[in-house]
Amino acid sequence: MELTAAFVRAALPARDPRGHKGTFGKVYCLCGSVGFTGAPVFAARAATRMGSGLVYLGVPERAWVVVAAKCDEAMAFPLPDTGEGKLSLSAEAAVRAAAAPCDAVLLGCGLGRGAETDVLTRRLLDLPQPLVLDADGINALQGHIDELERRRGLVTVLTPHEGEFARIGELTAGREASAAAFAAEHGVYLVLKGHRTVIAAPDGRVAVNPTGNSGMAKGGSGDVLAGMTVSLLGQGMEPYAACCAAAYLHGLAGDLAALELTERAMTPTDLTGYIPQALKELDRRRPRKV
Repeated sequence: MELTAAFVRAALPARDPRGHKGTFGKVYCLCGSVGFTGAPVFAARAATRMGSGLVYLGVPERAWVVVAAKCDEAMAFPLPDTGEGKLSLSAEAAVRAAAAPCDAVLLGCGLGRGAETDVLTRRLLDLPQPLVLDADGINALQGHIDELERRRGLVTVLTPHEGEFARIGELTAGREASAAAFAAEHGVYLVLKGHRTVIAAPDGRVAVNPTGNSGMAKGGSGDVLAGMTVSLLGQGMEPYAACCAAAYLHGLAGDLAALELTERAMTPTDLTGYIPQALKELDRRRPRKV
C-alpha cells in the first residue's frame, strides 16, 4: 500500500492531557564516535521532537564533550571508549544499566566501525526492548546476519539505505520484494530508505512512502528518521505503524523544509526543526466534512 496522511493520523497515539514525562516513553540512543558527533545529536533531537518524555544518549567518552554541548533536552552520558574514540567492549555493563529502564533503544547512528564496537553491537542484540538498528548498527551484522536469530520474538527495526542493505541482503528482486523477503526471513521490520522508502513487516505487510525529496539526500537525515522511529516505539506504538508514521512524517518534514529553504539548501538540522510543522500539516490534511 501507499502511505497516506489518514493512515498515519489514525496510527499516532493520543497525548494524555494528564501525562507526565514518564508517560510518553523513555528512549536510549547509543550513538556517535569521534568525527561523527552530529549523528547522535540529530537522533536525540528527533526523538524529543517526536514526543518522547525522556531521551538518554550514550556516547564514547572522547566524543562526549562535543555531543553534550549540543544537547539541551537529551541527557548525554560518557561511555568507555577505545583509543580511537569508538565504543569499547568495556562499555557493555554501563550500556545495559542505562538501557534497562527505557522503553526502546536505538543503536548505531555514527558509531563507526571497529573490532570492539562491532562485537559490542552484536552482544547487545539480546536487549529485551524494541530495538532500532541504523547505520553502523546494521553494518556490524555484515557476515554475522545469523545473529538476528537472537531477536526472534522481540521487536527489531532495521533502517538501512541501499548500500547498507546490500551488505546484509539481496536487492535483485527489486526494493519492495527484497524488503518483504528479508523482513519475513529474519523476523524484523525493515525500513529501506531512499526514493519512496519501503516499510516491510515480518508478517508480509508492505508500505511505500510517498513523501520526501532530494534535499534529504544529505548525511544526517537518516539519523533523524532513526530518532523519530525509536521515539514512536518508546511511546508504545505497534512497530509497523511506528515505522510507517516515522517515515511519512520524516518525508513530510523534508517537503515542508524544501518549500521554505529549497532542496539544495536544506539541512538535517532544518529537518528536525520542521517535525512540528509536519505534525500540524498532518492534521490540516484531515478531510473536511461536507
